[in-house]
Amino acid sequence: MEITRGRIPCGQKVVIYGVPGIGKTTLAAQFPNAVFIDTEGSTRNFDVARFPAPSSWEMLKSEVQYAIDHPGELGTLVIDTADWAAKQCNTAVAQRVGKRGIEDFDYGKGYTYAAEEYGRLLDLLDLLTPKGVHVVLTAHSVLKHVEQPDQFGKYDQWALKCDPKITALTMEWADMILFCNYKVMVISTDSKGQKGKGQGGQRTMYAATRPAFVAKNRHGLPDEMPMDYGQIAHIFAPVVQTPPTPAPVPPTVAPEPPAVSAAQIMPENPTPAATNVAPAAPASATPTTAKDASTDDDVPPFTFSNSLKGIYPPLADLLRENQVTPSEIRLVVGGKGYFPLDMPVQDYPQEFIEGCLIAAWPQVFDAVKADRAELPF
Repeated sequence: MEITRGRIPCGQKVVIYGVPGIGKTTLAAQFPNAVFIDTEGSTRNFDVARFPAPSSWEMLKSEVQYAIDHPGELGTLVIDTADWAAKQCNTAVAQRVGKRGIEDFDYGKGYTYAAEEYGRLLDLLDLLTPKGVHVVLTAHSVLKHVEQPDQFGKYDQWALKCDPKITALTMEWADMILFCNYKVMVISTDSKGQKGKGQGGQRTMYAATRPAFVAKNRHGLPDEMPMDYGQIAHIFAPVVQTPPTPAPVPPTVAPEPPAVSAAQIMPENPTPAATNVAPAAPASATPTTAKDASTDDDVPPFTFSNSLKGIYPPLADLLRENQVTPSEIRLVVGGKGYFPLDMPVQDYPQEFIEGCLIAAWPQVFDAVKADRAELPF
């Protein structure tokens, strides 16, 4: 087993969400060689490259698959917006079993089925980043009430305008989450401070979580920045691989030839050289061609390698052998109440993985197959 060190050049997975009209599409359009999958018609007034507007969930996935098969045609795939894509996902899940909508499933199971189907889209998008293609999901934001288990009372927090299960999967999937909003200062207009008016309104993007929103990054960005692509452009610059410099080789000094006398150079009675010299063998008319080493530059087919990164290796081997995705493991573990549904498998304690998932793998795999059997498609 080989241990490597250092950063691995690959595409970045970015979520940009915020209030309507803040400029999410404009920001996404500035990513390198961006190609849009426009689910809501928001790019009509932009001079951007785009796929045909997807009229169904299957069409959206087929466009993602095209990008996977032709990575040289784009530098960034933008899905604008993720919450409208989630609506298409909900519709597809309901239509497959003849339901009128996602709410028609008993006990809220429709949202669980939709989250699993949406997770398959995220798994597809994972195949783009090893090919050097960035993935950007834009989304609208909505205010939701949040209650911390160790605190009394509730407070408002901006969140993706999606079902909580899909929101949790998307936030976990992303390498970078940027929340965009207008920075407003409230100025008091009366002596008691009960009335005020907003001033300012600078477009701002945030790269670190605060109580009012969730954001993150892995590049040391400032917590708060002007909403300008130049603030993050260095992250998406193409990586130039510099070949290693070979160590200098000391020059080789040829030894001096031994001294030779004149008699050795010109003997007194030289023997005439033979005149009949055999002709040299003719060069072969057929040129020798070296066999090409390998011209297959294609990336190997999907083997769960991306979705299994960071997972405890013995468990990752079981998932790979049985074609089980991490999202299916989260559904089983979350359904049993061991850990939250949105907790990444990479964060499971090693004792739990060894003592429960690996030691009882036949039962775990049976639970996965049972969940699959419950799916109506």
